Amino acid sequence: MTDEWTGGRVTDRGGDGPPGVESWQPISDGRLAVEDGDEGSVAYRTTIDDPRTSDDERAWLEVRGGYGRTTVWLDGEKRGESDPAFVPIRFPFDPDPTSELLVVRESPNAFTGVRGTDAVPSSLETPGIRWGVDVDSRPQTFIRRLEARPRLWENEEGTTYGTLDVTLEVDAGTAIDDSITLTVRPEERGGGATMERIPVTAEAGERTTVTRTIDLREPSLWWPRGYGHQHRYSVRAKLGDDAVERTVGFRRVERDSDGLVVNGTRVLARGFTRLPGGDPIEDVERALEANATLVRARAHVPDPTFHAACDEAGLLVWQDLPASGPEFATRASEEIERGREFATALAEEYAPHPSIALYGVQDEPARPFSKPVGSGFTGRLAVRYRAWRTSIDRGPAEEIAEAFPEDTPVVPITGPVGTDPDAAHLSPGWEYLEATDLPWLLETYPSLSEVVGALDAGSLATDVDPADVPGLNEDALGRRETDPEASQAYQARTLKTGIETLRREGCGVFATAPIRDAAQGGGMGVTTVEGEPKPAYRAVADSLEPVQAVLEEPPAPGRTIGITVCNDTTEALETTVEWEAGEESGQETILADAVEASDAGSLTVPTDADVVELTVVAGERTLTNQYRL
Repeated sequence: MTDEWTGGRVTDRGGDGPPGVESWQPISDGRLAVEDGDEGSVAYRTTIDDPRTSDDERAWLEVRGGYGRTTVWLDGEKRGESDPAFVPIRFPFDPDPTSELLVVRESPNAFTGVRGTDAVPSSLETPGIRWGVDVDSRPQTFIRRLEARPRLWENEEGTTYGTLDVTLEVDAGTAIDDSITLTVRPEERGGGATMERIPVTAEAGERTTVTRTIDLREPSLWWPRGYGHQHRYSVRAKLGDDAVERTVGFRRVERDSDGLVVNGTRVLARGFTRLPGGDPIEDVERALEANATLVRARAHVPDPTFHAACDEAGLLVWQDLPASGPEFATRASEEIERGREFATALAEEYAPHPSIALYGVQDEPARPFSKPVGSGFTGRLAVRYRAWRTSIDRGPAEEIAEAFPEDTPVVPITGPVGTDPDAAHLSPGWEYLEATDLPWLLETYPSLSEVVGALDAGSLATDVDPADVPGLNEDALGRRETDPEASQAYQARTLKTGIETLRREGCGVFATAPIRDAAQGGGMGVTTVEGEPKPAYRAVADSLEPVQAVLEEPPAPGRTIGITVCNDTTEALETTVEWEAGEESGQETILADAVEASDAGSLTVPTDADVVELTVVAGERTLTNQYRL
């Protein structure tokens, strides 16, 4: 395939034939988007060279990912459709020396997710080929599809088994009467392999499906980082000269009022949200370096390389459907049914990834605080009033949630106070009140502290007009700091206060700010759109250390403030906390309970202090946490 693409807006769908296009324009920078903000259908065109090295082979094409319904034509012949777009289109073809590939994307009128909101730039809403097109050669008879769905169960004696439900689809270019060799082995060296031979017969030109269930006694389990190893299994199917391989993992995830239980162990999940755009693997690396154990793919489905990287790293994934805003306001039965189809397709496509710990359905169904609310007594009254007058219909999201498999928890609604959310979208210190009012908010609405799906505070990355920055509430920024440097310092303080409050309050699952801005100029992320850290990145990383000492409120001269040690590990630790402020210092040694927040005394801030620094010594690790007055 060439690297040269052209694109254009579709003016005539052309019935069953290729569409008419207004004009063809070159596509550059590897981004298949014609023009920011284009709506409707967009066509993309390129040429494909014959990938085969001999006539005994067949050509194979795969179109992966995108945004909107996808239709593919090859040399004027319609070859496939896909909706949702996160399900790839795959097919064999008989190539000419050079063939013309035409891919048409239609803007969805529902299930646009966060791409259809002002949280991201309009370029991300343009229908495009986001994950690429692959062209390869295969044998005349080959394995078209390999699915391996893992599940855990116990027999009556309490022995744990891992079961792989394997589905193999074979495309027979010639008649076949043979066997597929199916091998399951641990990815780590030294593990024993399980091998089976599965008979398969088909006539020339036929496509056939065979299934097999493989049981593994007491399989090695996949664990989140910090709780155990990320054990996974390679599933390899071989038919003649053709071989296909998938990687899967076994884990059990449950949710209760305190958070997540993975493989029978309480796991505290803390981290970031992720928005579309950017390199998914680099986003995973940024999250890891900032001590995250969770990333929420907010109202979009990332490239599968994101999930594979999280599998390897041990990062838990909260994976949403692409549904944001009042998607189901009409509660039309066809919308609900389509949502259930999307949920089933998402679970089937991503089931092998053990990192997926939560599914989400509907994000931010209402925005009662799009116009900011002040602080103080009147601000609290205003928050309660807006929450009281906000109402949504939970029914559609709950019906769609039922379509997800029972082995993974589901969060039907993530939204602000007033939407009766299953996961809270919090904005104290940004859209309403002050960051220090978060304890009051959680006391007033206790359910908000169970699961948190976002924590807001934005900033400017450069000196630009805030109105030009997607996702940045200009009114909220104007109430705080409009200078880029000052706004970044405010963002860091606000997120730090919010995260440490959630840890002290015992919130078991929270995703905070986006790991990266969605556009140039600034946004809600802790790094810029290019991945350059803002001050908030380091502040959040310090606050997310697995064992960390935190102040119970921001320091002020003359104020006596409590100290808490947050221990996210599974072991109680003898911990020494030292503090310095101005010319004063102190020390306290405590036993920090496992997966708990423990009292570590208090300090009084001297009047001459400009920094309070906490140092926590736990085992061989020494960590610091700074607060600037």
